[in-house]
Amino acid sequence: MYRNLTPPELYEHALRRREGVVTASGPFCAVTSPHTGRSPNDKFLVQEPDSSDRIWWGKVNQPLAPAHFERLRADVEAHLKDQEVFVRDVFAGADPAYRLPIRFVTPNAWHALFVYNMFLRPEDDDLSRFAPGFQVLHAPEFHANPAVHGTRSGTFIVVSLANKTILIGGTRYAGELKKSIFTILNYLLPQQGVLSMHCSANVGAKGDTALFFGLSGTGKTTLSADPERRLIGDDEHGWSDQGIFNFEGGCYAKVIRLSRDGEPEIYATTEMFGTVLENVDVDPKTGVIDLDSQRITENTRASYPIHYIPNHVPEGRAGHPDHVLFLTCDAFGIMPPIAKLTSAQAMYHFLSGYTAKVAGTERGVTEPKETFSACFGAPFLPLQPHVYAEMLGERIARHSVQCWLVNTGWTGGPYGVGQRMKLSHTRAMIRAALAGQLDGEPTRREPVFGFEVPQHIPGGVPDAVLDPRATWRDSAAYDAHAARLAELYCKNFEQFAPRVPAAVREAGPRGG
Repeated sequence: MYRNLTPPELYEHALRRREGVVTASGPFCAVTSPHTGRSPNDKFLVQEPDSSDRIWWGKVNQPLAPAHFERLRADVEAHLKDQEVFVRDVFAGADPAYRLPIRFVTPNAWHALFVYNMFLRPEDDDLSRFAPGFQVLHAPEFHANPAVHGTRSGTFIVVSLANKTILIGGTRYAGELKKSIFTILNYLLPQQGVLSMHCSANVGAKGDTALFFGLSGTGKTTLSADPERRLIGDDEHGWSDQGIFNFEGGCYAKVIRLSRDGEPEIYATTEMFGTVLENVDVDPKTGVIDLDSQRITENTRASYPIHYIPNHVPEGRAGHPDHVLFLTCDAFGIMPPIAKLTSAQAMYHFLSGYTAKVAGTERGVTEPKETFSACFGAPFLPLQPHVYAEMLGERIARHSVQCWLVNTGWTGGPYGVGQRMKLSHTRAMIRAALAGQLDGEPTRREPVFGFEVPQHIPGGVPDAVLDPRATWRDSAAYDAHAARLAELYCKNFEQFAPRVPAAVREAGPRGG
């Protein structure tokens, strides 16, 4: 049993165990095939008296009987007992008032390095008196037996809130380690009056904080890593009565087609010792990485400590946000590149959590496919979505937060016809919004969704880009696609309508 080893020590063990390779520029690279992404259909919460009444049971949170959990835990412990294991003690939560100590036990050195990168690293004095509040038993090579363990397949992510234990097996994909902790924080923190959020966050020179909500591929990590602002965190945060705090101590960035020019700070981490690259194509002779290759998967990743980003916030905390941005990658080319939202519209779009998948990102996806994920993070919500929405709405009202919708997807037509929004344009729009430069700009009312869309953006963004309909060659085709998207929105929102005020219900699109 190896406890709390340093990154160089973990490199040595990972190489000795042939868990991956060291690339020419320094990072360690591992391949997780056949699982190169999360397995949401294999996630379970144990049915327990103290929590069952609160859980949002269904497809997201599937129930597992306590007897099945006990059998699975015993078998996982037996599997790990005779192996080398790497123990990593970490914290989740940069605010000491809400910090959760967690112990990870894994048979792989590179997974221990991933955990070291992703969570808050205790000082030596903390480690000497460390008492875990939760433990994660990680058995990537152990496969469950559905008939014996009550699982759906050999893969499992099982959370027992009563036993303060998470079991993960049948998958090497490191993202399961990260997101399982997010799941339990999403259960624990709202009961302590803290809104847990799937968002990145940064802060400007004047202390103005911004939150960026969005699903994978919408630009959360990229847009929050802005050289002109300091990064608080790239993915998971809490909003307490004192302000914003990061849950993590690292970043987990998608690196497919990463550009040195477009995303210099993130690109630099792919050339640093200590970074973990996941499923990135590496030349076996030279050790050179190919960030443009999707030979293994489209979902290539880099895990690195947050201090690898030069202008990060070391304490991981900041004040109450001035701006909230909802990011969508709209592959239908309908949404404006930026729009102001009323508080009711903000609640509507927060609960909707819209983005779109495009061909090539998932097996079987051959054309744009809409995705609605409540609170921009449904797979990680153990409580009903309205719990988080009500908390967000109350905070937006109390702190007079300006809300925005930002489309990082397509313009000039849908995927396959139009083109992806330029990152430089999106950055310029967001910088203008956060600097207050759009407050006095005239707007036009978008007819289907009712957004107020600025008619001009300082900073070199062409005015023509701001009207999606005008960027299409065939305006009738745009209208048809817009009507279809509005209908999809309204159908999805039916599940939330009984629990929200009339103003929120009426803040959706017309024509649905």
